[in-house]
Amino acid sequence: MALRRLLLRYFPPGIILEYVEGGESKTRSIDLLDLRPDTDITALVEEIQKGEPLITASCLEHVIHLVQRLQEKLGEKQNHKFSLFKVLRTHILPLTNVAFNKSGSRFITGSYDRTCKLWDTASGEELRSLEGHRNVVYAIAFNNPYGDKIATGSFDKTCKVWSTETGQCYHTFRGHSAEIVCLSFNPQSTLLATGSMDTTAKLWDLEKGEEVATLNGHSAEVISLSFNTTGDRIITGSFDHTVGVWDVGTGRLLHTLIGHRGEISSAQFNWDCSLIVTGAMDKTCMLWNAVTGTHIATLAGHSKEVLDVCFDYTGQRIATASADGSARVYNAGTKQCIAKLEGHEDEISKVCFNPKGNCILTASSDKTARLWDAATGHCLQILEGHADEIFSCAFNYKGDTIITGSKDNSCRIWH
Repeated sequence: MALRRLLLRYFPPGIILEYVEGGESKTRSIDLLDLRPDTDITALVEEIQKGEPLITASCLEHVIHLVQRLQEKLGEKQNHKFSLFKVLRTHILPLTNVAFNKSGSRFITGSYDRTCKLWDTASGEELRSLEGHRNVVYAIAFNNPYGDKIATGSFDKTCKVWSTETGQCYHTFRGHSAEIVCLSFNPQSTLLATGSMDTTAKLWDLEKGEEVATLNGHSAEVISLSFNTTGDRIITGSFDHTVGVWDVGTGRLLHTLIGHRGEISSAQFNWDCSLIVTGAMDKTCMLWNAVTGTHIATLAGHSKEVLDVCFDYTGQRIATASADGSARVYNAGTKQCIAKLEGHEDEISKVCFNPKGNCILTASSDKTARLWDAATGHCLQILEGHADEIFSCAFNYKGDTIITGSKDNSCRIWH
């Protein structure tokens, strides 16, 4: 094995090793999820070196320098005030979803007008309209981090995969017997998963353009899908009150997470693939062991349905959004509620951390999106201007651009 180069990964903190083994180029990562502004870096790197043969004495100084850069990034103060950059009237008929590519240089919008449109974030210009579906385009995604493909899932029961650069339709995937309402690319961008009102999820091979597996096992609609970081597992959340954990390679059901007493709204793996968080209409959020499928904790406290849940990038904190108009932050280790985000005047349908994890963004029916301090729950900023409920919000990878999508049929870009 010969080390070729070392790359930095800011979010979550880590170092990627590029090396050659048996004539083949390979990569592996060293996750530094517990890195803090006050961590002793020399001691940390010496500890890493003990377990990593690729890091030899000759490159030790370089590794220390890289970890210092990661530490500096963590120490940077987040006092960025976002201001409105652009308002885009994207479609004539209602919007369904918005999504960024990794850098935030492009974004896509889905609509009841049966199209998905690709936009340039900086100019606000429409780059292309992806046309061909025969019903609402509901679920949309880029194959991040690459961003060279776009997937669209429709109420016409099909899913299409498009070239970001040319707008060419590579594949139309047929097989579902009802509306497609969620989809996701695997991290390697070799597979696409779709979830449908027909109670199944399907895996599709992007190279061959064919179905690889049908994930059968739910007794009601599949409304949420999420791959883990390595891409060997996928979870499906259903209106049947359960979450399925599946082996991607075989399509086999490994675990059924049973415990919620209401429809699942959201489910996600943490970064190191050890935990799964689920939110449901029973007003609770639950934490599960991703390997064994066992229930670890129920995070209670909301007085109405939990509509969204997410981990921060390191998997150390969980945020929940509820129809009760509040969001909460929990420590994934202690399971304690560490902050209550109160101030919205109506239900919160979306919640996400910025990549650094120190800031939370919420989208609400009260026509505002809000930014919060993840540690204290203090409201940092209110993003106002939409004329109807906001159903979608997202950060780009750097965390310096925000997109909000509203029922007023506009997207707003905030810098």
